[in-house]
Amino acid sequence: MTKLIKICLVEDDPDIRELTKSVLELNEDIRCVSAYASGEEFIQNLDNLDVDLVLMDIGLPGMTGTECVRYCNLKNLTIDFIMYTTHFVAEEVFEALKAGAKGYILKGGSPTRLVDDIYEQAEGGSPMSPQISRLVTNSFNHYQSNNSDFEKLTQQEKEILIDLNKGLNYKEIATQRFISPHTVRAHLRSIYEKLHVHTKLEAIRVFQKHHP
Repeated sequence: MTKLIKICLVEDDPDIRELTKSVLELNEDIRCVSAYASGEEFIQNLDNLDVDLVLMDIGLPGMTGTECVRYCNLKNLTIDFIMYTTHFVAEEVFEALKAGAKGYILKGGSPTRLVDDIYEQAEGGSPMSPQISRLVTNSFNHYQSNNSDFEKLTQQEKEILIDLNKGLNYKEIATQRFISPHTVRAHLRSIYEKLHVHTKLEAIRVFQKHHP
């Protein structure tokens, strides 16, 4: 006998909530056992929750879906969360994944795809819509590229980046490093070229990725 997959929906739009529930329950081994309109309501009922998976919207009234997942993760709950949302901003995607979401599915896909994603999650996978997978892959490739570029910097160039990150200006860096402001500018041109950036702010952001 196939194991029943028990789902909880956290979705503030009642029409989407009912439609999603209907689509999933067309499959005899999937059951939507509970549904809530907000993260706060979901948390209030945690003690009585008996589910395998939560489909969590991000754009909820009050507490966001990401904040709700983060709260539950801090409680060390053995519940898997999949973000089920229209939100497709890179920062929101990575924030949700860092908060503990095991998958990220965009609304608007085919019912069959959603069901397949549920099965994938139940089998230990991390389902993601194709657009999200591409976003994650591109970000990883960009990080790898930045990481490789950062290692091309000389020790003095890295030290100048440290000073820039502290908020020092060119003259202050020159005084601290016992070099001329002209030499500082020359090092900065080299830093920009190696990191493939065009401004001091962009260079500092690359530095901060390596020294969070």
